[in-house]
Amino acid sequence: MALSGVKTKVDNRSNFSIKTDALQRLLMVNTLSKVLPLYIVTEYPKSGGSWLSQILAEYLDVPFPRNQRPKITSSLMHGHMSYSPFMSNVFCLHRDGRDIIASQYYHSLFQNDKNSPNQVERCRSDLNFLDYDDVQNNLGQFIEYVYQRDMASKSPFRCSWPEFESGWSGKDCVHLRYEDLVSRGVDVLVPAIEKVTGSPVDIDKLSEIYEKFSFQNQSKRKPGEENRSSFLRKGQPGDWKEKFNFESANVFDQYAGEKLIALGYEPDRAWIDNLK
Repeated sequence: MALSGVKTKVDNRSNFSIKTDALQRLLMVNTLSKVLPLYIVTEYPKSGGSWLSQILAEYLDVPFPRNQRPKITSSLMHGHMSYSPFMSNVFCLHRDGRDIIASQYYHSLFQNDKNSPNQVERCRSDLNFLDYDDVQNNLGQFIEYVYQRDMASKSPFRCSWPEFESGWSGKDCVHLRYEDLVSRGVDVLVPAIEKVTGSPVDIDKLSEIYEKFSFQNQSKRKPGEENRSSFLRKGQPGDWKEKFNFESANVFDQYAGEKLIALGYEPDRAWIDNLK
């Protein structure tokens, strides 16, 4: 199924090494985040956490050991971590669950420059769609697949989107929304960084870094211009509106509709009827 022209960075670590590296990161964020200090970005997958981590790491001038075993030094730690009272300096990033599931569809079923070809093959084998490009007709089944898998998982590193959001709701950390980072950028980052560091932000420096890591600068495309073979596929909030139909909206509502409303992404369930 490999896509021609897609250059994937090869991870030569064994599964054992990958898991032990992840466990070390988890141990460090629960024991050393206040001491070193570590700056933690946690998100449900496909919420923009890698992007936020790049910006923060450069501004704070600390290493960002992305998916690697970190050194015992002040650094930026990114992951999909559940709440722990032992974590300090936490930036929790939230995103509309409908955009997340749309992004997960492409990340799970199409090879890009950051995902695992083996995982794509496994996911395709599990779902066995006739036409993977037919997102609207496939999305309902994909939502079932993702939510049933995540809810049944016994792994400490996997939970469903509503479970992740419930776990961090009301917790004393910096809460940010992906949609606000895209639309208001530096304006939302300034108070977030000041709350964690206790120091005033150099706005000119932060503005330059935000621009450096913008979707357009990193992808060489305008937000909304899609490239399925890139980890940075589209970079535009609201993409779900082109992917959902009435059937998939009802499936999503079954698993995550209440959380969508609780987070303020919709006032009620009228958005489902609008897709009829």
